Amino acid sequence: MTLKRSFNGVAVPLGECIRFKNGKPITPDFPVIPFIEGDGIGKEISTAMRKLIDSSVQAAYGSSRRVAWMEVFAGDNARERFGEDLPADTLSAIKQFKVAIKGPLGTPTGTGRRSLNVALRQHFDLYQCVRPVRYFQGVPSVVKRPQDLNIVIFRENVEDVYAGIEFEMGSEGALRLIALLKELGHEIRPDSGIGIKPMSRFGSKRLVRAAIQYAVNHNLPVVTLVHKGNIQKFTEGAFRKWGYEVAKKEFGDKTVTEAELWDKYDGKMPRGKILINCRITDNMFCELLLKPTRFSVIATMNLTGDFLSDASAAQVGGLGIAPGANIGKNCAIFEATHGTAPDIAGKGLANPCSIVLSGVMMLEYLGWNEAAQLLVNAIERTLKAKAVTGDLARLMKNTKALNTSEFVEALLRRLKRIKSAAH
Repeated sequence: MTLKRSFNGVAVPLGECIRFKNGKPITPDFPVIPFIEGDGIGKEISTAMRKLIDSSVQAAYGSSRRVAWMEVFAGDNARERFGEDLPADTLSAIKQFKVAIKGPLGTPTGTGRRSLNVALRQHFDLYQCVRPVRYFQGVPSVVKRPQDLNIVIFRENVEDVYAGIEFEMGSEGALRLIALLKELGHEIRPDSGIGIKPMSRFGSKRLVRAAIQYAVNHNLPVVTLVHKGNIQKFTEGAFRKWGYEVAKKEFGDKTVTEAELWDKYDGKMPRGKILINCRITDNMFCELLLKPTRFSVIATMNLTGDFLSDASAAQVGGLGIAPGANIGKNCAIFEATHGTAPDIAGKGLANPCSIVLSGVMMLEYLGWNEAAQLLVNAIERTLKAKAVTGDLARLMKNTKALNTSEFVEALLRRLKRIKSAAH
């Protein structure tokens, strides 16, 4: 591929391209990483994220490594500059440099343009939406024992209803599909909109494969397939079936199914094995509240994963501290998992933790684990000390809310102390 030296009129900074080998990034010491500020509070939290990532990398590696940031455009900024939501040069830049990070992008409801988040995932085939959910001591929660929930959700990211195949009520496409379904024995009211839910064996298996491999790599005890296969037998039921096939064929020496656990092992988990089980979606919401310690990795479909990710985040304090990654074979985009919060945009009130923790995920993905751990430690100590932004402070007693800049400075001070203590 011929390397371009500018995108959207922005020159490429001095740095190198991340390469991939066998689906894994090979990270140079000075990688160029595109970033999209995002809409609403995006500018504030993206600025905070870059400052904290730079500081943690410098603390861990001195001048031997650094990120070469390059801004690319999508959403409001792109429309203002170029008259389009997602310029071709933005896609080209991400394709060239392979790993990017983004703030929240606005998505219209019910009408208008398509979700840019979905468009990016589908364009780069980022089939894994990876959402770790854990508790940070000091963060207020609506549940009694938020610390019991510590899971990683693998959400299939490009199929299911998010494929975006829809036909508006009364449209030619809707009427033709209704007529076809009638021929196949299904009566649909003529004033219906129609949506199609594709779920492939290929897409389902690669998602479950990634989830099980993650459990293997991180020594986690359980992978749970979450589905509504009791009702949607040939989509979600097939996801469950294909997931078990992957576990048996590709990880049979490392896994035990729930049925095997009782049939062969009298309910006693054999040492060194991973339990593969499944749960119906509605029951899973209940069990995550009542029995959270029974789960570690969840593999599920697109829509269910969206619901479960946000519901799980609510148990540990909300989306403000929930990171996320969209990962494909040769590309990854990390992102804030919350919305654009236009009501507080520009007021210095935003909590940057979601995108900062997504930046931590990015550092781990690149293999810069020392920098990632330093930043996690700083976040843990800052939140434990109840130095928090207003979204969390309002739920605490005797706590003064910090604005975004003050919160970032509190993190930087702790990062500096952690570095000094290490030396």
